Amino acid sequence: MQCRRRLAPLLRAPPPKTLLPRLLSRLVSSSSPSSPPPSSGGGDEAGDGSVAGVAVKQVTRGNLAEALEELRARVRDAAFVGIDLEMSGVTSAPWRDTFELDRADVRYLKLRDSAKRFAVLQLGVCPFRWDPAKSAFVAHPHNFFIFPRKELPYDSSSHEFLCQTTSLDFLAKHQFDFNTCFHEGISYLSRAQEEEALQKLNVLHHDGLSAFPNTSKQEEDVQLKSTADLLFSERMKIRFNEWRDAISTNPRVDNHKLGSNKFTTNQFQTVFFKMRPAIMLDGFTSHQLKLIQQVLRKNFRDLMYVSTFGEDETSEKRVVYTDNNEDSILLMKDVQEDLLRSRKVKVESAIGIRHVIDLIASERKLIVGHSCFLDIAQVYSKFIGPLPSSIKDFALAINRIFPHVVDTRHLMSASDAVQHLMRQKSKALSSAFSLLCPAFHSTAGEASIPAPVRIEVEADETMLSCFASGAKHEAGYDAFMTGCVFAQLCAHIGVKFEDFTPKENLEMNKKLKKYINLLPPSFNSGTVLDLRTGMERPDACYKLRYPAAVHDNIVLIWGFQSGLSAKDIKGCICKVFGPASVATVFSIDSTAVLIQFSKQESVNDFLDLKATLEKQDSAISVLHPLSTILEGGQTRAANYDTYRDICSSSVTKYFFADQANAVCSASDTELRGENVDASDAPGTNSVLDETARTLVKQAEGTQHSSKKQDATDISCQDILDVLQDGKTLFGKQTRRT
Repeated sequence: MQCRRRLAPLLRAPPPKTLLPRLLSRLVSSSSPSSPPPSSGGGDEAGDGSVAGVAVKQVTRGNLAEALEELRARVRDAAFVGIDLEMSGVTSAPWRDTFELDRADVRYLKLRDSAKRFAVLQLGVCPFRWDPAKSAFVAHPHNFFIFPRKELPYDSSSHEFLCQTTSLDFLAKHQFDFNTCFHEGISYLSRAQEEEALQKLNVLHHDGLSAFPNTSKQEEDVQLKSTADLLFSERMKIRFNEWRDAISTNPRVDNHKLGSNKFTTNQFQTVFFKMRPAIMLDGFTSHQLKLIQQVLRKNFRDLMYVSTFGEDETSEKRVVYTDNNEDSILLMKDVQEDLLRSRKVKVESAIGIRHVIDLIASERKLIVGHSCFLDIAQVYSKFIGPLPSSIKDFALAINRIFPHVVDTRHLMSASDAVQHLMRQKSKALSSAFSLLCPAFHSTAGEASIPAPVRIEVEADETMLSCFASGAKHEAGYDAFMTGCVFAQLCAHIGVKFEDFTPKENLEMNKKLKKYINLLPPSFNSGTVLDLRTGMERPDACYKLRYPAAVHDNIVLIWGFQSGLSAKDIKGCICKVFGPASVATVFSIDSTAVLIQFSKQESVNDFLDLKATLEKQDSAISVLHPLSTILEGGQTRAANYDTYRDICSSSVTKYFFADQANAVCSASDTELRGENVDASDAPGTNSVLDETARTLVKQAEGTQHSSKKQDATDISCQDILDVLQDGKTLFGKQTRRT
């Protein structure tokens, strides 16, 4: 029987008794119209139809070593590798979502915050190997469960991460196995954590070599506070003296005689250690062990107290006989070297799932993801080190580690041929998969496109217990779907796989090359980031929902009264600055908005006028159209750079106003862009005074024009006109100064 057999796409994972016959009897390729997958009794998400099952290898810490060895060969032979992640959340607060108006640095700050705060629960890796004999890709999907835990006993740090309830609920609805994740998930050390751990080991090793008992600095004596301590110390002195005398008078004693002599008891087991006679100490308290060390230090220069760790990390205490001081030094060096080696082995073991990332990076294969910017950021944050401070540094760092990355979502948007193919279809992964890979996706009544590229799934029949039927939103299966979609998209842009040989580098294909290393930072950024240069450029295929952002024209407003909508705020501002003064108003959440003015000078005019109105306690301030926004006295405003500073803070509050107030604390006298004191602003008081006098004169004129008309009959429009005149005069005088 052959060791490897291809697994047909199965509808569901069958019971264990029937799984093997079905796997061995069925062989279906993704382009075989004569063997469609069976219809599913279970449904996919609405509108997506039912997904045919695919055998996905499930990897936990119990089978990581063997899976890694098998994956190494798969990746080495692969033309490309599909990846996907499942995380414990995406955003720590609604306002940390990426917005179309976000500047590149702000968008990166939000993505960096997400990658830092949330955990990776699954890593999906699916190598795709081109088989010329079959004219098909052979896929090997792997699903790695991940859970960060403390693996190094001398490491005092612990892992903390956030969980977003909507994300966990979403995973639960798609049958995510939380028990396997938490109990059997693979831990990891990032490259930065590994380097730090090794540095700690070297320091501990150096300290151990320079602090041998009986040879260097003396430890502080233990005070004999009780008669029991005194008697115990004296008894230990006698026992060690008798044992040493027996050893020194009979230096050729063998292990059998040593273990059967009269000094061996439950607490004193006579053994050999490093080819030297020794006593294994067992059953003593920590205080008694300190007393033993003190007895040895003061009375026996040829007896060494040695503490080591067994395979199960249990501490082993021994007293070892040495011939002289040089032999003692040699013994302790051997002990320290053994300890260093064993600790390095533990560090290597603690690397865990990062071995998979290192494997993919070392092979420098083409990495394929779908909307994968956050996935790539998570990979860097968890397995490489802290994310760089700027998006440019991040892009360049990723390009050094993964020199060839392609995003299928960008490929869908950038190619005219693919755009025509997708038409109005959703660019979500499951939708694209159902359209482009119909043999893996049975959807009654939905038109699909014949797949030009054949894909087969292969698994090891000798390890069927490690496989399970894949499902949407499982990282391993999503990585498989991503690779399938990519293969079909390549064919539609003109890549000829029939001419492709396994030794060729797919990333060098002329038809594909122009799409590689261009990642959209988010679905609504309207830009693509070139990983080779770290520069962003507009995405010509993205249709903006808002006018193009001019960030120097944007004002941030927060803390206004609840119930005040973005439309209301825009209306108030337009009454003062004119109906065409506001280009865009964008609601961050219910407590904050971004206002983009048509003219840059309007930003300072608004901030100055706001500061002036807040400093004046007069009827004009109450009647001014901006009073609706300023009502309550908690409204604050600043320029776009302050918005960036708020987003960069490690503080996270659910509402943006609370976040902004926490970052811009009450101890700060003024915010950037909000530093105009009304009493110091030239012409400020005169403008308000002039406005007040004009309002009074208009009221008096109205009274004289009709004795029957009361002064209170002045219309609101009259007041607004006067206030508009005052604002215009104020703006002119401010600009003159």
